[in-house]
Amino acid sequence: MKHLFSFLNIGIFLFVLYIVQYFLPVKWQWLYELQEHNQMYKRWSGLAVFLLIVFQWVLTLSRVWKRFWKYSVTLTKIHKWIGAFSPILFYIHVMEFGYGYLALLSYLFFANMLLGVINLDIIKSKKNWVFQTWMITHVAFSVIITFVSLFHIGVVFYYE
Repeated sequence: MKHLFSFLNIGIFLFVLYIVQYFLPVKWQWLYELQEHNQMYKRWSGLAVFLLIVFQWVLTLSRVWKRFWKYSVTLTKIHKWIGAFSPILFYIHVMEFGYGYLALLSYLFFANMLLGVINLDIIKSKKNWVFQTWMITHVAFSVIITFVSLFHIGVVFYYE
């Protein structure tokens, strides 16, 4: 039962739910209307998603700054669980992938989330090239997601 509620299973399950609701007409109409027509809701829910993205960088900071090393194991667990549950927050913000750079942002967000839940603990490879490839890809996606998110925020507030 313990493995049933792992961040891997929960992350994959929530991702599949997001994909299913996207391709099938399974939408909460009241939430969809809120997302489409309420600017304040879109901004606050977007802030929540952006704060999730920013918080995920805390793990990196804990590994870079020596005085925070003692927190890195705990932050790694939190990082994994937040990543696994991130499709819920994404769904609350938007039910669709969007177009153009928003589609890119959505695809990278979910690809990085999947890459995070299918991490080195799951892969169980001790090979250095596997670790380096996984880490470089995960961090590169995170950097791109952060910059595209900042661009998106700029566009949202510029064209209000």
